[in-house]
Amino acid sequence: MQPSRTRLGALGLTLILVGACGTTASPAASGGTGASAAPSQDAAAIIADLEAKAKTEGALNSYGMPPDWTNFEEIWNTFLPKYGPAAGTPLTHTDTDMSSAEEVQKFDAEKNNPVADIGDIGIQFGPVAVAAGAVAAYKPTRWDKIPDYAKDPDGYWMCWYTGTVSFAVNTALVKNVPRTWADLLKPEYKGQVAISDPRNSGQGAMTVLAATFASGGSEKDLAPGFTYFDNLNKAGNFTAVAPSKANVEKGEAPIAILWDYNALPMRDDLATKSPAVPIEVVIPSDGTTQAPYCHIINKYAAHPNAAKLFREFILTDEVQIMQAKKYARPLVQGVVLPPEIAAKFPPDSAYASVKPITDWKAAADAVAKLATDWVIEVGT
Repeated sequence: MQPSRTRLGALGLTLILVGACGTTASPAASGGTGASAAPSQDAAAIIADLEAKAKTEGALNSYGMPPDWTNFEEIWNTFLPKYGPAAGTPLTHTDTDMSSAEEVQKFDAEKNNPVADIGDIGIQFGPVAVAAGAVAAYKPTRWDKIPDYAKDPDGYWMCWYTGTVSFAVNTALVKNVPRTWADLLKPEYKGQVAISDPRNSGQGAMTVLAATFASGGSEKDLAPGFTYFDNLNKAGNFTAVAPSKANVEKGEAPIAILWDYNALPMRDDLATKSPAVPIEVVIPSDGTTQAPYCHIINKYAAHPNAAKLFREFILTDEVQIMQAKKYARPLVQGVVLPPEIAAKFPPDSAYASVKPITDWKAAADAVAKLATDWVIEVGT
Protein backbone atom coordinates (compact mmCIF):
# COMPACT_ATOMS: atom_id res chain seq x y z
CA MET A 1 0.00 0.00 0.00
CA GLN A 2 1.34 3.39 -0.95
CA PRO A 3 1.92 5.55 2.12
CA SER A 4 -1.07 7.82 2.59
CA ARG A 5 0.61 10.60 4.52
CA THR A 6 0.28 14.11 3.22
CA ARG A 7 3.85 14.94 4.15
CA LEU A 8 4.42 18.47 5.38
CA GLY A 9 0.75 18.74 4.35
CA ALA A 10 -1.49 21.65 5.23
CA LEU A 11 0.41 24.87 5.00
CA GLY A 12 -1.81 27.08 7.11
CA LEU A 13 0.32 26.78 10.24
CA THR A 14 3.41 27.68 8.27
CA LEU A 15 1.72 30.78 6.92
CA ILE A 16 1.29 31.93 10.50
CA LEU A 17 4.62 30.87 11.94
CA VAL A 18 7.08 30.68 9.09
CA GLY A 19 8.88 33.72 10.39
CA ALA A 20 10.26 31.48 13.09
CA CYS A 21 12.17 29.36 10.58
CA GLY A 22 15.88 29.96 10.60
CA THR A 23 15.90 31.27 14.16
CA THR A 24 17.74 29.54 16.97
CA ALA A 25 15.78 30.83 19.95
CA SER A 26 13.70 28.20 21.75
CA PRO A 27 11.19 28.30 24.59
CA ALA A 28 12.82 27.97 27.97
CA ALA A 29 10.65 25.16 29.26
CA SER A 30 10.69 21.57 28.03
CA GLY A 31 7.27 20.74 29.40
CA GLY A 32 6.47 17.19 30.39
CA THR A 33 9.72 15.61 29.23
CA GLY A 34 12.02 17.56 31.52
CA ALA A 35 15.53 18.76 30.78
CA SER A 36 17.69 17.61 27.89
CA ALA A 37 20.21 14.87 28.49
CA ALA A 38 23.76 16.16 28.31
CA PRO A 39 25.80 14.32 25.68
CA SER A 40 28.70 14.04 28.16
CA GLN A 41 26.67 11.87 30.53
CA ASP A 42 27.22 8.13 30.46
CA ALA A 43 25.12 6.91 27.54
CA ALA A 44 24.43 3.46 28.94
CA ALA A 45 23.21 4.88 32.24
CA ILE A 46 20.94 7.39 30.49
CA ILE A 47 19.36 4.73 28.31
CA ALA A 48 18.98 2.26 31.18
CA ASP A 49 17.14 4.91 33.19
CA LEU A 50 14.84 5.68 30.27
CA GLU A 51 14.16 1.98 29.72
CA ALA A 52 13.07 1.51 33.33
CA LYS A 53 10.80 4.56 33.23
CA ALA A 54 9.33 3.65 29.81
CA LYS A 55 8.38 0.20 31.12
CA THR A 56 6.34 1.81 33.88
CA GLU A 57 4.62 4.14 31.39
CA GLY A 58 3.56 1.14 29.31
CA ALA A 59 2.68 2.96 26.08
CA LEU A 60 3.92 5.19 23.28
CA ASN A 61 1.56 6.86 20.80
CA SER A 62 2.45 8.66 17.60
CA TYR A 63 1.21 10.86 14.81
CA GLY A 64 2.36 10.45 11.22
CA MET A 65 4.31 7.20 11.59
CA PRO A 66 2.22 4.63 9.66
CA PRO A 67 3.68 1.16 9.11
CA ASP A 68 4.03 1.61 5.35
CA TRP A 69 6.23 4.71 5.58
CA THR A 70 10.03 4.16 5.65
CA ASN A 71 9.69 0.74 7.28
CA PHE A 72 7.93 1.89 10.44
CA GLU A 73 6.27 -1.52 10.55
CA GLU A 74 9.56 -3.22 11.40
CA ILE A 75 10.60 -0.36 13.67
CA TRP A 76 7.43 -0.63 15.76
CA ASN A 77 7.56 -4.42 15.78
CA THR A 78 11.07 -4.19 17.23
CA PHE A 79 10.73 -1.30 19.67
CA LEU A 80 7.39 -2.09 21.33
CA PRO A 81 8.15 -5.63 22.58
CA LYS A 82 11.75 -4.77 23.43
CA TYR A 83 10.73 -2.12 25.95
CA GLY A 84 7.40 -3.49 27.13
CA PRO A 85 6.53 -3.58 30.83
CA ALA A 86 7.09 -7.35 31.05
CA ALA A 87 8.32 -10.26 28.97
CA GLY A 88 5.72 -11.00 26.33
CA THR A 89 3.91 -7.72 26.98
CA PRO A 90 4.82 -4.97 24.51
CA LEU A 91 4.29 -1.29 24.98
CA THR A 92 0.86 -0.39 23.65
CA HIS A 93 0.88 1.86 20.60
CA THR A 94 -1.47 3.71 18.30
CA ASP A 95 -0.62 5.86 15.30
CA THR A 96 -2.79 8.34 13.46
CA ASP A 97 -1.65 9.27 9.96
CA MET A 98 -1.64 13.01 9.28
CA SER A 99 0.41 15.82 7.79
CA SER A 100 3.26 17.58 9.55
CA ALA A 101 1.26 20.76 10.09
CA GLU A 102 -1.61 18.75 11.54
CA GLU A 103 0.76 17.00 13.95
CA VAL A 104 1.96 20.31 15.37
CA GLN A 105 -1.58 21.65 15.56
CA LYS A 106 -2.77 18.51 17.35
CA PHE A 107 0.04 18.64 19.90
CA ASP A 108 -1.04 22.15 20.84
CA ALA A 109 -4.81 21.63 20.65
CA GLU A 110 -4.70 18.48 22.77
CA LYS A 111 -2.39 19.80 25.48
CA ASN A 112 -4.98 19.25 28.21
CA ASN A 113 -5.64 15.70 27.03
CA PRO A 114 -2.62 14.61 24.98
CA VAL A 115 -3.04 11.73 22.55
CA ALA A 116 0.30 11.36 20.77
CA ASP A 117 3.70 11.49 22.43
CA ILE A 118 5.81 11.83 19.30
CA GLY A 119 5.59 12.81 15.65
CA ASP A 120 7.54 12.69 12.39
CA ILE A 121 7.59 15.96 10.43
CA GLY A 122 9.39 17.61 7.56
CA ILE A 123 12.37 19.75 8.46
CA GLN A 124 10.56 22.95 7.45
CA PHE A 125 8.11 22.32 10.26
CA GLY A 126 10.72 21.91 12.99
CA PRO A 127 11.01 25.65 13.70
CA VAL A 128 7.23 25.95 13.34
CA ALA A 129 6.75 23.40 16.12
CA VAL A 130 9.21 25.29 18.33
CA ALA A 131 7.49 28.62 17.73
CA ALA A 132 4.15 27.01 18.56
CA GLY A 133 5.52 25.91 21.92
CA ALA A 134 4.27 22.40 21.20
CA VAL A 135 7.47 20.37 21.51
CA ALA A 136 9.90 19.41 24.25
CA ALA A 137 13.67 19.38 24.06
CA TYR A 138 15.72 16.22 24.34
CA LYS A 139 19.26 15.67 23.08
CA PRO A 140 19.89 11.93 22.72
CA THR A 141 23.23 10.35 23.45
CA ARG A 142 24.16 10.21 19.75
CA TRP A 143 23.30 13.88 19.25
CA ASP A 144 26.74 14.68 17.87
CA LYS A 145 26.20 12.14 15.07
CA ILE A 146 23.45 14.29 13.51
CA PRO A 147 24.60 17.02 11.09
CA ASP A 148 24.11 20.53 12.46
CA TYR A 149 21.70 21.56 9.70
CA ALA A 150 19.40 18.66 10.61
CA LYS A 151 18.75 19.48 14.26
CA ASP A 152 17.55 22.27 16.47
CA PRO A 153 20.49 23.54 18.55
CA ASP A 154 18.48 23.13 21.74
CA GLY A 155 17.13 19.68 20.93
CA TYR A 156 13.52 20.55 20.10
CA TRP A 157 13.61 18.63 16.81
CA MET A 158 16.05 16.26 15.17
CA CYS A 159 16.10 14.77 11.67
CA TRP A 160 17.04 11.16 11.14
CA TYR A 161 16.47 10.14 7.50
CA THR A 162 16.27 11.77 4.10
CA GLY A 163 14.95 11.20 0.58
CA THR A 164 15.27 12.50 -2.97
CA VAL A 165 12.59 13.61 -5.45
CA SER A 166 12.38 11.03 -8.25
CA PHE A 167 10.24 9.78 -11.15
CA ALA A 168 8.47 6.40 -10.94
CA VAL A 169 7.77 5.39 -14.54
CA ASN A 170 5.45 2.58 -15.65
CA THR A 171 7.46 1.22 -18.55
CA ALA A 172 4.52 -0.85 -19.81
CA LEU A 173 2.79 2.43 -20.68
CA VAL A 174 5.75 4.77 -21.19
CA LYS A 175 8.07 3.41 -23.85
CA ASN A 176 10.56 6.28 -23.82
CA VAL A 177 11.48 6.73 -20.18
CA PRO A 178 11.97 10.42 -19.31
CA ARG A 179 15.37 11.16 -17.80
CA THR A 180 15.00 14.87 -17.12
CA TRP A 181 12.41 17.45 -16.15
CA ALA A 182 12.84 18.86 -19.65
CA ASP A 183 11.82 15.49 -21.08
CA LEU A 184 8.49 15.66 -19.25
CA LEU A 185 7.49 18.63 -21.43
CA LYS A 186 7.47 16.47 -24.56
CA PRO A 187 4.08 15.86 -26.26
CA GLU A 188 4.44 12.09 -25.90
CA TYR A 189 3.79 12.41 -22.16
CA LYS A 190 0.41 14.12 -22.52
CA GLY A 191 -1.83 13.31 -19.56
CA GLN A 192 0.78 11.08 -17.92
CA VAL A 193 2.55 13.12 -15.22
CA ALA A 194 1.17 12.90 -11.67
CA ILE A 195 2.41 15.07 -8.83
CA SER A 196 1.22 15.60 -5.27
CA ASP A 197 -0.63 18.88 -4.79
CA PRO A 198 2.08 21.35 -3.73
CA ARG A 199 -0.50 23.47 -1.94
CA ASN A 200 -1.05 20.86 0.76
CA SER A 201 1.64 18.23 0.34
CA GLY A 202 5.28 18.34 1.29
CA GLN A 203 6.12 15.82 -1.40
CA GLY A 204 4.44 18.18 -3.86
CA ALA A 205 6.20 21.22 -2.44
CA MET A 206 9.59 19.56 -2.79
CA THR A 207 8.65 18.50 -6.31
CA VAL A 208 8.27 22.18 -7.15
CA LEU A 209 11.60 22.98 -5.53
CA ALA A 210 13.34 20.14 -7.38
CA ALA A 211 12.02 21.38 -10.73
CA THR A 212 13.00 24.90 -9.74
CA PHE A 213 16.59 23.83 -9.17
CA ALA A 214 16.59 22.00 -12.50
CA SER A 215 15.31 25.17 -14.19
CA GLY A 216 17.95 27.46 -12.75
CA GLY A 217 16.06 28.79 -9.75
CA SER A 218 16.75 28.59 -6.04
CA GLU A 219 15.05 28.49 -2.65
CA LYS A 220 14.71 32.26 -2.92
CA ASP A 221 13.47 32.26 -6.51
CA LEU A 222 10.79 29.75 -7.47
CA ALA A 223 9.83 31.66 -10.62
CA PRO A 224 11.67 29.23 -12.95
CA GLY A 225 9.84 26.34 -11.30
CA PHE A 226 6.46 28.01 -11.69
CA THR A 227 7.24 28.72 -15.35
CA TYR A 228 8.19 25.08 -15.80
CA PHE A 229 4.96 23.74 -14.32
CA ASP A 230 2.89 26.33 -16.16
CA ASN A 231 4.40 25.01 -19.40
CA LEU A 232 3.78 21.41 -18.30
CA ASN A 233 0.17 22.29 -17.56
CA LYS A 234 -0.34 24.12 -20.85
CA ALA A 235 1.13 21.14 -22.69
CA GLY A 236 -1.59 18.98 -21.15
CA ASN A 237 0.93 16.63 -19.62
CA PHE A 238 -0.52 16.65 -16.10
CA THR A 239 -2.90 13.93 -15.03
CA ALA A 240 -5.40 14.90 -12.38
CA VAL A 241 -4.84 11.86 -10.16
CA ALA A 242 -2.48 11.62 -7.20
CA PRO A 243 0.84 9.78 -7.63
CA SER A 244 -0.25 6.92 -5.37
CA LYS A 245 0.69 3.29 -5.70
CA ALA A 246 -2.93 2.40 -6.42
CA ASN A 247 -3.12 4.88 -9.28
CA VAL A 248 0.22 3.76 -10.66
CA GLU A 249 -0.91 0.13 -10.54
CA LYS A 250 -4.18 0.98 -12.33
CA GLY A 251 -2.25 2.79 -15.07
CA GLU A 252 -3.73 6.17 -14.16
CA ALA A 253 -0.38 7.70 -13.17
CA PRO A 254 2.14 6.44 -15.73
CA ILE A 255 4.77 8.90 -14.47
CA ALA A 256 4.55 9.56 -10.73
CA ILE A 257 6.83 12.07 -9.04
CA LEU A 258 7.65 10.78 -5.57
CA TRP A 259 10.28 10.58 -2.87
CA ASP A 260 12.67 7.83 -3.87
CA TYR A 261 11.86 6.00 -0.64
CA ASN A 262 8.26 5.80 -1.88
CA ALA A 263 9.09 5.05 -5.50
CA LEU A 264 11.69 2.33 -4.96
CA PRO A 265 9.64 0.19 -2.52
CA MET A 266 6.66 0.58 -4.86
CA ARG A 267 8.80 -0.73 -7.71
CA ASP A 268 9.88 -3.73 -5.64
CA ASP A 269 6.38 -4.48 -4.39
CA LEU A 270 4.73 -4.28 -7.80
CA ALA A 271 7.44 -6.46 -9.32
CA THR A 272 6.21 -9.23 -7.04
CA LYS A 273 2.48 -8.55 -6.82
CA SER A 274 1.77 -6.96 -10.20
CA PRO A 275 4.53 -7.93 -12.64
CA ALA A 276 2.48 -6.46 -15.49
CA VAL A 277 3.24 -3.04 -14.00
CA PRO A 278 7.03 -2.70 -14.34
CA ILE A 279 8.41 0.44 -12.70
CA GLU A 280 11.66 2.20 -13.42
CA VAL A 281 12.80 4.80 -10.91
CA VAL A 282 14.66 7.78 -12.34
CA ILE A 283 16.62 10.47 -10.53
CA PRO A 284 16.27 13.35 -13.02
CA SER A 285 19.70 14.17 -14.37
CA ASP A 286 19.04 17.88 -14.88
CA GLY A 287 18.48 18.48 -11.20
CA THR A 288 16.54 17.44 -8.12
CA THR A 289 16.69 17.91 -4.38
CA GLN A 290 16.39 16.01 -1.14
CA ALA A 291 14.99 16.78 2.28
CA PRO A 292 15.07 15.14 5.71
CA TYR A 293 12.35 14.36 8.22
CA CYS A 294 12.44 15.08 11.91
CA HIS A 295 11.43 13.52 15.19
CA ILE A 296 9.49 15.66 17.64
CA ILE A 297 8.35 15.01 21.21
CA ASN A 298 5.06 16.42 22.41
CA LYS A 299 5.63 19.00 25.15
CA TYR A 300 2.56 17.56 26.87
CA ALA A 301 3.37 13.87 26.26
CA ALA A 302 1.62 11.39 28.52
CA HIS A 303 4.56 8.99 28.09
CA PRO A 304 7.60 11.30 28.02
CA ASN A 305 10.25 8.73 28.88
CA ALA A 306 9.07 6.29 26.23
CA ALA A 307 9.19 9.24 23.81
CA LYS A 308 12.80 10.00 24.74
CA LEU A 309 13.72 6.33 24.55
CA PHE A 310 12.29 6.13 21.05
CA ARG A 311 14.48 9.06 20.02
CA GLU A 312 17.49 7.16 21.34
CA PHE A 313 16.32 4.03 19.51
CA ILE A 314 15.90 5.59 16.08
CA LEU A 315 19.48 6.85 16.08
CA THR A 316 20.91 3.38 16.56
CA ASP A 317 22.64 1.72 13.64
CA GLU A 318 19.98 -0.99 13.86
CA VAL A 319 17.11 1.38 13.07
CA GLN A 320 19.03 3.44 10.54
CA ILE A 321 19.64 0.19 8.66
CA MET A 322 15.98 -0.84 9.03
CA GLN A 323 14.91 2.33 7.27
CA ALA A 324 17.50 1.84 4.56
CA LYS A 325 15.82 -1.46 3.73
CA LYS A 326 13.01 0.72 2.37
CA TYR A 327 15.43 3.19 0.77
CA ALA A 328 15.34 5.98 3.37
CA ARG A 329 18.89 7.24 3.65
CA PRO A 330 20.39 7.41 7.15
CA LEU A 331 21.37 10.78 8.57
CA VAL A 332 23.38 9.40 11.50
CA GLN A 333 27.02 9.90 10.65
CA GLY A 334 29.14 6.77 10.56
CA VAL A 335 26.36 4.26 9.84
CA VAL A 336 27.60 1.59 7.45
CA LEU A 337 24.92 -0.23 5.49
CA PRO A 338 25.32 -3.97 4.99
CA PRO A 339 26.47 -4.68 1.43
CA GLU A 340 23.22 -6.41 0.48
CA ILE A 341 21.20 -3.33 1.51
CA ALA A 342 23.57 -0.78 0.04
CA ALA A 343 23.50 -2.69 -3.24
CA LYS A 344 19.73 -2.17 -3.54
CA PHE A 345 20.07 1.60 -3.87
CA PRO A 346 20.62 3.24 -7.24
CA PRO A 347 24.32 3.95 -7.77
CA ASP A 348 25.78 7.14 -6.35
CA SER A 349 26.22 8.39 -9.89
CA ALA A 350 22.43 8.50 -10.27
CA TYR A 351 22.31 11.11 -7.51
CA ALA A 352 24.96 13.37 -9.00
CA SER A 353 22.27 15.88 -9.96
CA VAL A 354 21.00 16.36 -6.40
CA LYS A 355 21.20 19.93 -5.15
CA PRO A 356 20.76 19.98 -1.38
CA ILE A 357 18.73 22.77 0.15
CA THR A 358 21.12 25.12 1.92
CA ASP A 359 18.81 27.98 2.91
CA TRP A 360 16.03 26.36 4.94
CA LYS A 361 14.56 29.71 5.97
CA ALA A 362 14.07 30.64 2.31
CA ALA A 363 12.71 27.17 1.53
CA ALA A 364 10.18 27.45 4.36
CA ASP A 365 9.12 30.90 3.17
CA ALA A 366 8.65 29.53 -0.34
CA VAL A 367 6.62 26.56 0.89
CA ALA A 368 4.41 28.87 2.93
CA LYS A 369 3.52 30.87 -0.17
CA LEU A 370 2.89 27.89 -2.43
CA ALA A 371 -0.75 27.69 -1.39
CA THR A 372 -1.45 30.95 -3.21
CA ASP A 373 1.46 31.26 -5.62
CA TRP A 374 0.74 27.92 -7.29
CA VAL A 375 -2.77 28.97 -8.28
CA ILE A 376 -1.59 32.37 -9.47
CA GLU A 377 1.43 31.13 -11.42
CA VAL A 378 0.28 27.72 -12.66
CA GLY A 379 -3.49 27.84 -12.36
CA THR A 380 -4.23 24.27 -11.26
